[in-house]
Amino acid sequence: MKQKIYAIVPSAGMGRRFGVEKKKAFFQLAGRPIIIRTLEILQSIPQITEIIPVVKEEDLESAAELFEQYDLSRIRQIVPGGAERQDSVYNALKTIMDNKALVLIHDGGRPFADSAIFVNALSQLPGFDGVVAAVRVKDTIKEAKEAAAGTNGTPVVRQTLNRDLLYAVQTPQLFPFGIIMQAHEKARAEKYYGTDDASLVERYGGRIGIVEGSYRNIKITTPEDILIAEALLKM
Repeated sequence: MKQKIYAIVPSAGMGRRFGVEKKKAFFQLAGRPIIIRTLEILQSIPQITEIIPVVKEEDLESAAELFEQYDLSRIRQIVPGGAERQDSVYNALKTIMDNKALVLIHDGGRPFADSAIFVNALSQLPGFDGVVAAVRVKDTIKEAKEAAAGTNGTPVVRQTLNRDLLYAVQTPQLFPFGIIMQAHEKARAEKYYGTDDASLVERYGGRIGIVEGSYRNIKITTPEDILIAEALLKM
């Protein structure tokens, strides 16, 4: 039997930094909602069995109407989000009843992920407990320590990190269902919140591989990101 792949799309964030009343995921980018642009990428990937968007509970009805309008046939359920992104992903994981499945997690606010990134992640997963898309950092990264006395609260550089070993992590992130579910359940029991899903697997000894992401694969978080996104659409 062909291994099923479930794509979880967390989109329940309040978007506080976005600075508009309308939910970030439903904000229009050049005439199309951001979330639709993201979901259409996933819809175009034949290996994906089902897409599971996660939205705020009060947006379930409007999201269902929107997704039906764009004929996103692989969406069979929409899951209500939780207090934090990690809770939202966990809510979606609980709906998957196939221990042999793979789970792909991709931010609803990343509408520029190339389909090749997803296919590459699938090909590179064997031998790992998960794989993440990432790009090498371009800037010099310095680790700081708490401000010293007499510095007016200015952070103090502790060290300059080796840029050749540093990556900016994106989504998609891909895992065997059993591994990511177990990592989420353990983190939930310990009330631990990670910065991404892969960090939960890492916390419990999992081996995470890195596949090449894209500098175009931005996460739309602030109003300034809309300007960048509009420019990317014209390229």
